[in-house]
Amino acid sequence: MTSYTLALLPGDGIGRDVMLEAEKIISVVENNTPLSFQINKIPCGGKHYLETGEEWPEGSFEFCRDEADAILLGAIGWPGAKTESGDLAGGSVILGLRSGLDLYANVRPIRLYDGVNHKIHGNFQQVWKPGMVDMVIIRENTEGLYHSLLRRCADAAQGRETWEPGEMDFPGLDGEVAWDPRPISRHGSERVIRYAFEIARRRNGAPVDGKTRVTCVDKSNVTRGCQLFNKIYHEIAEEYPDTETDHAYIDAFSMWLVRQPEWFDVVVTPNMFGDISTDLASVLQGGMGIAASANLGDSHGMFEPVHGSAPKYAGKNTTNPIAMISSVSLMFDWLGTKNNDPTCTAISDSIEQAVNQVLSGDKLTYDLGGSAGTSEVGDLVCQILEENLRKHIPIA
Repeated sequence: MTSYTLALLPGDGIGRDVMLEAEKIISVVENNTPLSFQINKIPCGGKHYLETGEEWPEGSFEFCRDEADAILLGAIGWPGAKTESGDLAGGSVILGLRSGLDLYANVRPIRLYDGVNHKIHGNFQQVWKPGMVDMVIIRENTEGLYHSLLRRCADAAQGRETWEPGEMDFPGLDGEVAWDPRPISRHGSERVIRYAFEIARRRNGAPVDGKTRVTCVDKSNVTRGCQLFNKIYHEIAEEYPDTETDHAYIDAFSMWLVRQPEWFDVVVTPNMFGDISTDLASVLQGGMGIAASANLGDSHGMFEPVHGSAPKYAGKNTTNPIAMISSVSLMFDWLGTKNNDPTCTAISDSIEQAVNQVLSGDKLTYDLGGSAGTSEVGDLVCQILEENLRKHIPIA
């Protein structure tokens, strides 16, 4: 029997609510497959900071780094919760893990499920049918404009002295000036761009024509960092002659993403552009309640819904749990690939099938036009998942 150690970080607000649904999914998997799990549920986040004076218990980073096979995160952020330095309390959890574990690829699947209305046109059947929105946006996750904050959080998570960028003069600017460095390196660009091309090999191509395509999104007509990113993209593209290359400036991409999403297969982009464009892309799939994500490095993986902590909805049993459940699916897919474990891969597929079946029915949360509660939707996914697993994965 294969055993995996999981770190569960519920965090703040609705992160705690949807983590309960993730735990249900994991329990169904454990009861109906040959897998077993050692789970360490770690309190963390802004509310935990206000209650205890710590963002998470001492040794939590080391556990995630040295013992956990995968990490599930709920959400971070609570009203009024700031550290003494003025940073978001809990930031050293999420950002510290991203930087400290070198999770350089943020992976955002964008898929329109059958039965879900996206948020741009009321009747999607007149514009895009399910299957016409099916892309993955790969965002560089450790460099760019967020590099300084990521570095500070990684230092805080590991108890090191905080690093700060040096001073700099800005000729022609008067008065108070605030600035952020935007470093983009060859090493950081090469690995995330190559990852995007490798992901494209595993997919079925763009919905519009079935072609395997990687689109580089940048602002290389203006910024030097993007010029390096774009240069490296074309260098790596030569290693993948069967993959079609494509390019868009971020401003034009924002238009084409909404106007012609069926063109895109895999998109790769620097950090901040990826942060913004993935939120925009979420409206193509029905909103943040469905938006799952993975933060991946060579050795570690952290999985989280994109929707944030939304404190005003915490504990009300109204939150859509699908983003978290789909993040669990991404976790099993990654574990399957990383460990050459076909059982994990089959579990991921079974979770996706269950999600697709639920979203095609009438048990939907308020954000998708229904009235079902968080736990009701989670229970229904679990019920269908259990049926799927019993059919397809024998218990050893």
